[in-house]
Amino acid sequence: MPQLQNLVLTDRAATPVNHTFTPRGKEGLNGGRVVKAGVATIGDYIFTVEPRETPGGRRKIACRLVLPVVQQKTENGVSSYVVVRVARAMVEFDLSNDSTDQEIKDLVGMLQSSLDPSKTLVNNVVIGRENVF
Repeated sequence: MPQLQNLVLTDRAATPVNHTFTPRGKEGLNGGRVVKAGVATIGDYIFTVEPRETPGGRRKIACRLVLPVVQQKTENGVSSYVVVRVARAMVEFDLSNDSTDQEIKDLVGMLQSSLDPSKTLVNNVVIGRENVF
């Protein structure tokens, strides 16, 4: 069982930047939440991982990443931050309790590979906002 710990995620900037998320508590019964503090709490980047057992011998693991963009607003001489947009991603693994470690490793590896910039089917739909034809 992993301990709730820092999680370093690397972005895809021209010069990639490592973003360190620090523990912020439990998520659900068995999961955890890590956060990269923003300029205000509403601007925190949040990553959660939440496993759960389902009836019928399956294990589901939800991984979520939320990246808000905040902007400072001044109204009547009072400054505050507001969220102007939010990007979210969720990956859910739905595994049989009988799955082997290698089967799960293959699933994770292929999913990770599908997100490589060279995989235009996925990259151009997600990053380029294109449709599949």
